[in-house]
Parts: sequence; structure tokens; C-alpha cells
Amino acid sequence: MDAPVVLGLDFGGTKTAVAVCDADGTRLGMATQDTLAEGGASASLARAIRTAQTLLDRVAPERPLAAVGVATIGIPGDFGVALAPNIPGWDGLALGSELKSAFPGAAIRLTTDVKAAAQVEASSGALADCDPAIYLNLGTGLAVAIVTGGTVVAGRNGASGEIGYNLRERGDVWRLTDERVLLEDVVSGKALMTEAAALLPHASGAEDVFSRVASDARLARLFESFIAELSFHLVNLTIAIDPARIAVGGGMVRSWDMLRDGLRRALDAAVPFPPELVRAAFPYDAPLMGALALGLAAARETAEV
Repeated sequence: MDAPVVLGLDFGGTKTAVAVCDADGTRLGMATQDTLAEGGASASLARAIRTAQTLLDRVAPERPLAAVGVATIGIPGDFGVALAPNIPGWDGLALGSELKSAFPGAAIRLTTDVKAAAQVEASSGALADCDPAIYLNLGTGLAVAIVTGGTVVAGRNGASGEIGYNLRERGDVWRLTDERVLLEDVVSGKALMTEAAALLPHASGAEDVFSRVASDARLARLFESFIAELSFHLVNLTIAIDPARIAVGGGMVRSWDMLRDGLRRALDAAVPFPPELVRAAFPYDAPLMGALALGLAAARETAEV
């Protein structure tokens, strides 16, 4: 029988990435596609499964699939994905069960995309040997992961680090989440593009917006507000954790120089012992790398049984 392979899936709010690797971790192929969240959860998942099956047929024909590692926005489970508003219906999607049906016989492992990315950074990236550490993800959404002893803190419900739900002002105290503006609705790639749309209607992404800040006073004010609120929450978290290093990943770090300067000033001004602040070693594909690592671990466990 041909050697088995492992599949990795990274479901993001903007794009979905798929990769296949050998049991030793050698990557055989990769594909990406737009998530097209407006079409709903079921359609997004169906497209991802078709893309994965096509990739498997192309790079590993006739080879058995040992495991599927999955990184996703939200907090995944067999019967739903909590805290995943960026894809309509994702919270009610039986992700684990759907993938078991799509890839029968393969071990399925699921985790949160930011935690998957943080584990990669802690194992072989910018947070290796940093204890404790913070991974800040600036992508379509907003979240952090806390690393201690080389391991990402999950939390009781797997929701540690979901700072997108942070309170923004004292008036938010005692309000339910649907009665207030969440931090992620103001500080995230999606939020930035929504705010910038009226000022720069043809912007292709956050990088495009940031590149015009120096020449547009309105965008400069938008950026200043964005970085100030992000800094406010990062400073408070840093004081609580006292990390050795903070690594920042996600699509928005394409404008790392601009982000770094504002965050660095805030940390130096307010944190008693300011940590290092660095760009993540794998800023864009760490969640997919983490998904593959999860799948590889599942394949090894299965082989040992």
C-alpha cells in the first residue's frame, strides 16, 4: 500500500487554505480559495472540501488519507463552531461531523486558527523559548494566544485569548454582547475596511489603506484611532501577563512598520517591563502549518494504536 498522507485545512474569514503532506511533514501541494463568507457556511465548507479532494487527487492519487488537521475561526467542535460571526451559519455547522463524512476513515482534529498559529510560533518560530509569550493575530478578526512553557493556553472552553469580545468602555459593563459594540467590530481587518470604504472605496485591503495614510488626513485619523484602541487593550494584556515577547501575525502585518511603531510606543510608555515586539516568523500561513501539525500528530497516534 502507498504511504498515507495528511491533509490540513485552514478556514479563515477571508480565505481558506488547504495543504497535503507526507507522514514526515514534507509538503506535497497547497491550494487557496476565497472563503466567500457572504454565501454562507455550508457553501464555504462544500467548496473547501471539493478543493481538498481535488488537491489530494492531484498530488497523492490513490494514497490513503491518515488524518485531517483543521484550523478555523471560532471555537470548533463536532456539532458547531462557537464565536465565529465572520461566516454566516458557521456557528451552527457540524464541522467535525461534516469532515468525518467527507473523509471517511481519516482521523479528524480541530483547533482554533489563532491557537494553531501560536503553537507553530512557539515550537519553531518567533516565540520559541519565550516564556510566557503573547501571539497577536491581526487578520479579518482579532484574537490573541497566550503561550506558557511552550504550550498555548486553551482555557476551560477553548476560548482563551478571544479579546475581540473585550469591553471597550465602562458603559459596556453589564451589557450583553449583542447590546454593545465589540472590540473586534472596531479593531480588525474587517472593521478597518468597513470604516475606510467611504474614504477609499476601491481599496483592495488594509495594506492599501495604510499606504495612503501619509497623504490623506482622513485616513491618518482613522489609523490613529485604530492603533490607539488596539494599543490600549494590548498594553493591559501585557501588564497582566508580563511576557518575554509579543509576536504579531495575520494579514495586516503586511504593513508591519506602521503597526510596530504605534504598538512599540504604547508598550514602552505604559508597561512596567516592556517586552520584545516582533513580527511573527510565519505571519501568513502559520494557521495552515498548525493544522498540518495537528493532522500529523493524529496520524502518529493512529499508527501507534
